[in-house]
Amino acid sequence: MFLSGTLLNVFTVLLGTTVGLLIGARMPPRMQEILTDVLGLFTLAIGLALTLGYLLDSELATGNDLAVLLGLLVGAAIGELLRISDRLDDLGNWFQRRLARGDQPSRISEGFVTASLVFCVGPLTILGSIQNGLTGDMQLLAVKSLLDGVASIAFAAALGAGVYLSALAILVIQGSIATGAWLLGAGIEESLIGAAGAAGGLMLVGIGLRLLEIRRIRVANLLPGLLLAPLAVLVAGATRQLLPQ
Repeated sequence: MFLSGTLLNVFTVLLGTTVGLLIGARMPPRMQEILTDVLGLFTLAIGLALTLGYLLDSELATGNDLAVLLGLLVGAAIGELLRISDRLDDLGNWFQRRLARGDQPSRISEGFVTASLVFCVGPLTILGSIQNGLTGDMQLLAVKSLLDGVASIAFAAALGAGVYLSALAILVIQGSIATGAWLLGAGIEESLIGAAGAAGGLMLVGIGLRLLEIRRIRVANLLPGLLLAPLAVLVAGATRQLLPQ
């Protein structure tokens, strides 16, 4: 089934969030704060590893690094014009107003936006969904499901019930990619996956900076770059083939 990996991922996040909430309810604020710091550091490290891994790979990045940058810049401009970050925050705040209890402070919006971005911008999201859609093989998404399940425990303990809502983002985004691959029945070049992974890695760096409260980058506005970075690499590759050697 071409959605089997996505459904497994949704289940593990829901399960992990439940466990995290049970743990977090017994944690003092200082413990939740240090957990958030650890999540920020780890997200920052993963993002840097993804982006630098691509840039240092001579086979993938040679001649494509500027194309990825161009795709990210154009994507960020489009995201800013569309105000994607504000719209996601508004959606999270809408849930927060309806799910928060009384006058108690709530981090539902922050948990929703942060966890959704972390779970949906990595290369495993793209590559795993394509593989599941094309062949029905859910091995990569099974690995991602395990990782996301563990991460959701920490996110829920630190940020609260908003992490539950990230399961909706996983269902929509991964489900759409897997469905598209199933309908198209075509593969994708490694260089394009690498470009999307590098773009996603840079977004994870931005999320890490937000969690560490270093700078509140509007990471969601970079989301168009996930599509435009591979597109720019594709155009750059076609252009090089047309130019005389």
